[in-house]
Amino acid sequence: MPTTEPLVLAEESHHRRHHPHSRRARRLAGAVLGLFVLGLVVAGVFGLRGLIQGTTGARCQATALGQSVDFDPGQTAYAATITGIAVKRRLPARAATIALATAIQESKLRNLTYGDRDSLGLFQQRPSQGWGTEKQILDPVHATNRFYDELVKVRGYETMPITKVAQEVQKSAFPEAYAEHEREGRVLASTLSGHSPGGLGCRLDDPTGPGDARTLVSALATEMGVRGSASGRSVTVTGSSAEAAWSVGEWAVAKAGIHGVTRVQVADRQWTRTLGKSGWSWQPVRTRGAETVTITLAP
Repeated sequence: MPTTEPLVLAEESHHRRHHPHSRRARRLAGAVLGLFVLGLVVAGVFGLRGLIQGTTGARCQATALGQSVDFDPGQTAYAATITGIAVKRRLPARAATIALATAIQESKLRNLTYGDRDSLGLFQQRPSQGWGTEKQILDPVHATNRFYDELVKVRGYETMPITKVAQEVQKSAFPEAYAEHEREGRVLASTLSGHSPGGLGCRLDDPTGPGDARTLVSALATEMGVRGSASGRSVTVTGSSAEAAWSVGEWAVAKAGIHGVTRVQVADRQWTRTLGKSGWSWQPVRTRGAETVTITLAP
């Protein structure tokens, strides 16, 4: 007597012949799942790296107007140059905001040696368009002064939307992009110009070598137009006002990585170089005068 087993096998065979797409579907589902898992792993690695950098890496944070922005020390140093020159030229904080937003958009606050066509530097200025030689444009001080030279020619720039100002100065094809960085520019300008005392802090590694007080004094004169007095590994500046003193102090913190600064005191508050979280804040100390700035360098 025949059994039912051959029938069952025949049915299974019939099912497999008429549903080949099921195997393809399973393979596709497996591949999609594998990619999904891989994506999670990659995201986890980069997320962890970002978390580690965010909590232990060298970083600067500016806080003003109830908002905070953060950049790496190199970017912050360039921001200090841009703002310091605005202060030296006695331009309104709005000028620094516009310049900073432009540099963030054009170069991400990097002194780039390349760009579209012959564009170079912080503002991606072009030698062929009269901004200066390649060497000049790659000098942040020259590039910033040339930007302000053109900015002050724009009548009413202090109140104009940044998109219109950018179009006038940069001749940009996408002027609306500058508005995306106006908030960052405003916070940086407010802290670095002294309008938000103690608003800028940097977490930094220990200096790799001694600081040079004379070099720091020269940089202060070039970028901020102030006179510093060097004595040993200390530089003292007397500001014309409390706001001016804070602009020098914040500039010194932003430039700490370049000049080997270990401590900055303005009035009765002090920033101390550290990679810890306290590097983002200023601590109370005994006052040396509301308009006095003392910058200490690594020995």
